[in-house]
Amino acid sequence: MGVKDRGKESHEKLLIIGAGGHGKVVADIALQTKRYKKIGFLDDDETLQDILGIRVEGKSEKALEHIEAADIFVAVGNAEIRKNIQSQLMERGAVIPTLIHPNVVIGKNVRIGEGTVIMAGAVINPDSRIGRGCIINTCASVDHDCRIGNYVHVSVGAHLCGTVTIGEGTWVGAGVMVSNNIDICEGCMVGTGAVVVKTISEAGVYTGVPAKRSKK
Repeated sequence: MGVKDRGKESHEKLLIIGAGGHGKVVADIALQTKRYKKIGFLDDDETLQDILGIRVEGKSEKALEHIEAADIFVAVGNAEIRKNIQSQLMERGAVIPTLIHPNVVIGKNVRIGEGTVIMAGAVINPDSRIGRGCIINTCASVDHDCRIGNYVHVSVGAHLCGTVTIGEGTWVGAGVMVSNNIDICEGCMVGTGAVVVKTISEAGVYTGVPAKRSKK
């Protein structure tokens, strides 16, 4: 397995931007890796104070103040927002970690970009490439030789067969099945339970079995 990094030394503290449900799972993964001595949240919801025993230390705008003292992970579900925040942090030189649950199977010669999280029960098979800022959610699978663009979300229980390519920012819904040798362009939403058997080359919302572009 390989994980792309920027050659920067990791810190002993992790700050997670986003203390919602997704952030909670990210924090749990960070705790289970036992990689960090201290973990904190940043979130713009001032009513949030403590998540999993981890303190919310302030608003997300404070992230830039901590670049020299902490790794920073963007736990925001919306791909465009996640991209914007992570890109700004990267431009300022922040250390953006990759977080992988201990209960994950990763094959040989896999490459994973910074800011990506791979959740419990996921399987990533050999020679796949996963970009930065991606979410490979609980029990999802990415088979051999897949190419996953930046800021893609492969949702809970979704399965990509071999040699699938997913374009940047695309959301693959829960339980989706993508057949082998399929390309899905950037900026798509593939609805829950859809089965993709043909290449998708036009951005839009796709649902059904087989998946078709929604007219709405």
